[in-house]
Amino acid sequence: MKVLKFGGTSVGSEEAIRQVAKIVQSQVEQVVLVTSAVGGVTDQLVQIGEVAASGNRVYISHFETVKVQHEQLYYNLIENKPDDKFYKIIEEFEDICKGIFLLRELTSRSSDYILSIGERLSSLIISEFFQYEGIDITLFDSRQYIVTDDHFGHANVNFKETTKRIIDAKSGFTKVSLFPGFIASTSDNQTTTLGRGGSDYTAAILAGVLEADHFEVWTDVDGLMTADPRMVKRANFIEHVSYEEALELSHFGAKVIYPPSIQPALEKGIPMTIKNTFKPEQKGTLITKEWDDTKQLIRGISSIKDITLVTLSGSGMVGIPKFSYRFFRALSSAKVNVILITQASSEHSISVGIDAKDDKVALKALNEEFGELIENHSIDPILVEKNLSIIALVGNNMRDQVGVSGQMFNVLGKNGVSIKAISQGSSERNISAVISRDDLSKALNVLHESFFLYSTKRINLFIIGTGNVGKAFINQLVKQFTFLKKNHQLNIKIIGMANSRKMIFEEDGTPLSKWESTLANGAKFDKKDFMRHMYDMNLRNSIFIDITASEDVAALYPEILKKSISVVTPNKIAATGPQADYLNLKSMSKKYGSRFLFETNVCAGLPVLSTLNDLVRSGDQVHQIEAVLSGTLV
Repeated sequence: MKVLKFGGTSVGSEEAIRQVAKIVQSQVEQVVLVTSAVGGVTDQLVQIGEVAASGNRVYISHFETVKVQHEQLYYNLIENKPDDKFYKIIEEFEDICKGIFLLRELTSRSSDYILSIGERLSSLIISEFFQYEGIDITLFDSRQYIVTDDHFGHANVNFKETTKRIIDAKSGFTKVSLFPGFIASTSDNQTTTLGRGGSDYTAAILAGVLEADHFEVWTDVDGLMTADPRMVKRANFIEHVSYEEALELSHFGAKVIYPPSIQPALEKGIPMTIKNTFKPEQKGTLITKEWDDTKQLIRGISSIKDITLVTLSGSGMVGIPKFSYRFFRALSSAKVNVILITQASSEHSISVGIDAKDDKVALKALNEEFGELIENHSIDPILVEKNLSIIALVGNNMRDQVGVSGQMFNVLGKNGVSIKAISQGSSERNISAVISRDDLSKALNVLHESFFLYSTKRINLFIIGTGNVGKAFINQLVKQFTFLKKNHQLNIKIIGMANSRKMIFEEDGTPLSKWESTLANGAKFDKKDFMRHMYDMNLRNSIFIDITASEDVAALYPEILKKSISVVTPNKIAATGPQADYLNLKSMSKKYGSRFLFETNVCAGLPVLSTLNDLVRSGDQVHQIEAVLSGTLV
């Protein structure tokens, strides 16, 4: 027996539902089918309840929109008007909306009833369509089989009673047995919902109780990915992960599944697959209890884009019990979910990462809890740092592997990504770091490039100066592009380019074969605008190349190096000015992990400096230098 769950996008249109029917018909074994509300309908239902409770009659037009949407879907699929069962649900929906409007009150109980309409309508339409197509299907009302407490909005399942009812229902199963997801009921038949990820949870409960052979979640992506494809273009699909890895990836931003929803299947060790409804030929991601420990170290790099870091600190905390207890109790009472925890071994501070939308609630709760201690200076004021993100390396094979953390932080440091906080669980399958939100894309890309062993490394160039020397350099790049990529695994991209008149920026790289015509049609050159664009793009492996003799451009080097962008230049001005300025450039380069290279400043580009550096690194000491100085150095 298989359990198949189809999400909102998978049942979001006539074409999508027809595709679901094809997938179900292709199954050889008996199928338990779980479906969500039509895509976008749950949000519409939330709005209807809120508008009705506000006393605004506009709710009626919203109600009509949902009604007509489902009527049209029914007619398009079955080529007939909906039957009495359909309109019975619609009448119940209309009655509850009227009651909310008249009372000007939306309780969590009535909200659950409204939200249940989406799954009830979609499952009815799918059931009627399958019958119309000749598929042997039976529709079961999940509210009769999944029993919960009365915690409306996010009810807790009574597994003992639920198991008994599902087992009793099994004798009535047909080739396809359809259960609407997300909805359940109390023991006295009050409609409840299972909260976020509720449809997945319904399917996982059924898979666990029925001890299914396989559990498939059908959605609109091919499976779990090694990173967010919106930020990492070279992200690829993960063929196989363990349950624990899937939970870590899902907790840290992979929205394909919701962690608590797969727990019942995890406990029974049921294999699970994430598949694409619209590309059923794709293998998808297989999730199992075991994992292949011969494959890559890292399974994926996950992220949460918008978090806030909240820190409790102060010398008055050291050695005093219950600070942590009070800290987390205050956040829990305020219903603030903690994403990440880190604490100094000195007991001087505790930091937690929370959802950015909860920062005000968290600050208020903690100030109420520790207000007196803050006022008498026993502890510091609560520190709230915003505009942050979390990145996390996930993989079972990181366990007992030396150097993973070192590689992660070394790569981030070289690209100027500052780390605010670090957390690693004792399971060693997740290393998390809090960084600036502005650095998220860069951090994801450099980590993905480092851990997934790309055959080529992308280098992003920003060039000012396209005179005789600049033109020769760029033409050399054009001629050597293939050689560098093949023999040195370097993919050179000119992202920004400027001369004294024009400038251009192309995030995917300026076409090298027609750079002159592209630059000629660029925007008017402005030094400050060029720098701002370069900084705002915040790309990994960035190099600024100054091919001018401009003192103004050379004066920008300290700021550029501070942004962890390396500087390569034949411009002699920066390296031949006051020694204090030169030493400052070398110091900035070392401090921010960037490079300051100026080989061409000496002996017309002969490799004197690199040879001298090699000698010094080998232990030689320079006692004296003799040279014939050029006019530049006189």
